[in-house]
Amino acid sequence: MTTLRMRTRPVTSWMLPRSTLLRHLLLAALAGAGLFAVTGVLEPFRNYQLATVAAYLCATAGLTVLTGLNGQLSLGHGALMATGAYTVALSQNALADADRLGGGYLLLSLALGVAVTVVAGTVIGTAAARLRGPYLAGVTLAVAVVVPALTTTFRGVLNSEQGLPVYLAPAPEALGPYFPYERWQAWIAVTGALLTLVLLSNLLRSRFGRNLRAVRDDEVAARLAGIHVGRTQVLAFVVSAGCAGLGGGLLAVLAQSVSPGAFSLTLSLYLLMAIVIGGLGSLAGALWGALLLVALPASTHLVTDLFQPSAAVAQRLDGNLSLAIFGVTLVVVMIAAPGGVQGLLRRVGRSVGARWRVPTGR
Repeated sequence: MTTLRMRTRPVTSWMLPRSTLLRHLLLAALAGAGLFAVTGVLEPFRNYQLATVAAYLCATAGLTVLTGLNGQLSLGHGALMATGAYTVALSQNALADADRLGGGYLLLSLALGVAVTVVAGTVIGTAAARLRGPYLAGVTLAVAVVVPALTTTFRGVLNSEQGLPVYLAPAPEALGPYFPYERWQAWIAVTGALLTLVLLSNLLRSRFGRNLRAVRDDEVAARLAGIHVGRTQVLAFVVSAGCAGLGGGLLAVLAQSVSPGAFSLTLSLYLLMAIVIGGLGSLAGALWGALLLVALPASTHLVTDLFQPSAAVAQRLDGNLSLAIFGVTLVVVMIAAPGGVQGLLRRVGRSVGARWRVPTGR
């Protein structure tokens, strides 16, 4: 008797293109269309928060590639974001002096911010590739301290602690005279984040992505397999630095100013804790981490409004409360879900899928 086997094809296998690039572009286009539609119904402040999440996502996605997928610990990504932000500020101010703020000049400034940060990442990555463990963390920690200090050393250009303004053109006239500027900022940041995710997603599914994981898992085995470990580590740092530079440039566009206080060592710690809480080694985890980076300040305001401390206590809590809440969240997540938020969701999804899986007929 002939037996017939019924196999169900995954939904993505027939709904999405087989090409990885086309599939990622289609998903990014769908996500972009949905987010652009959502910005039309959000308040200006919520649009600003959405744009901030997108800017942080660029940095957390890049740090995920470096730390989660290549195993290099970085405590200096806040400084790399500052490099991109100050480059965008200087570029935009120079363009404003030349009356060149319209058109695609902002895109040029952001590209320049990424390029300068890539150069800085190449220098730091070359040194970092020779170090391991606490020595690597020490080098990146030094970067996090030195880069903001350069604003005081070159105060004539970088204006010390006061920082620099960022001159920006208004939203394009084609969008209408009353188009909310916060929505335009959200469009810019979301576009940058989606492009970053598309590029990283394709990169991680390439041979280079496989090399990253091989070096992370076992450097000796990777060398025996013919992988150039040092070159792979430097390239990982370069890619991660470029993403951080774009994130810093977008933050400069959103705040319309840059200052060393916005890119302190605390930001580098926040970025590292965010990718761990979100799910180390996953771009989806980087998204959860970016959401947490924006939701954290709101939670601290809720706590202070709830308890209404005195002015002296509120001053002591300022800055420290956010770090404390982040630390407590990290401890709770590591105990309850060692794989982070994304790891927990995967586990729940597998559990639900196992219960609802329909057995194949014969």
